[in-house]
Amino acid sequence: MPRRPRIVIPQMPLHVIQRGNNRQACFFADEDYRRYLDWLREYAGELGCDIHAYVLMTNHVHLLLTPREADSVGRLMKRLGQRYVQYVNCVYQRSGTLWEGRFKSCLTQEEQYVLGCYRYIELNPVRAGVVEHPADYPWTSYRINAQNEKSELVTPRPLYLALGDGRDERTASYRDLFRSQMESALVDEIRVATNGNYVLGSRRFQDQVESMLKRRVRPGKAGRPRKCGYKLGSVPNLTEGERQ
Repeated sequence: MPRRPRIVIPQMPLHVIQRGNNRQACFFADEDYRRYLDWLREYAGELGCDIHAYVLMTNHVHLLLTPREADSVGRLMKRLGQRYVQYVNCVYQRSGTLWEGRFKSCLTQEEQYVLGCYRYIELNPVRAGVVEHPADYPWTSYRINAQNEKSELVTPRPLYLALGDGRDERTASYRDLFRSQMESALVDEIRVATNGNYVLGSRRFQDQVESMLKRRVRPGKAGRPRKCGYKLGSVPNLTEGERQ
């Protein structure tokens, strides 16, 4: 089955997930996280991607970014992924792939969903039970966006800047967003859109993107399963181990 082309529109934000192969670890020491972030900053600047939020977990990465060109995010993730794999294979004397095929992404509506993606990304360590508060996790953008920590990597989205007139007011308003848990429906919506390469947004926004791109950008309706075309009894007997 051919792979669905990514939904990317220049200057519109994307939520991106890159997972380790078979969900295995990608980061093994503090230096690994630092190297990844250094290369992310370097290549994002070179290839035209503005990074707004991030979290590096042991076996996967979340990014909220805005590409300036249609191919900016694809070039960024390819170059970053290759450079980091070369580093890991050299340092840990390993070979082979590290990442799980293609990264996953979803185009994100600014007004209703961008701040939700900020929270979804920076609360990832809390949902995983790694820390009790996002400020306690060092490999996330929370302290940059919520506590004025200096960064050459993170560029704020307009909706983030609209949270307050000055930096102190903005960060205080941003911290207020984390005083309550995310709605489970929104968490599920972000997951479905990202894993399926769909548009995360209202129906009206999805209609607009479909009209622009002339293609489906949301999950289709479930239909009757197609017949496989094989006769009953044609499947060979399997051992218990093969069934698993």
